[in-house]
Amino acid sequence: MKELVEYIAKALVDHPDQVLVSEINGDQTSVLELKVAKDDLGKVIGKQGRSARAMRTILSAASTKLKKRMVLEIIE
Repeated sequence: MKELVEYIAKALVDHPDQVLVSEINGDQTSVLELKVAKDDLGKVIGKQGRSARAMRTILSAASTKLKKRMVLEIIE
């Protein structure tokens, strides 16, 4: 899952070398934290949050297939 989010984020931003995804595992839920350059934050979020919502939808669908629950947090 971490690689999936990283791949999508790198495709959206101008500075793909500054994309960092870290995973925090919990008992029932895992949290993926996405950090990007300050200039690219708007591109990852998108207009009215559409890009972020789309990434969360893809992550939800992929994690459901693995019978896990994953949450995407975009860190400023």
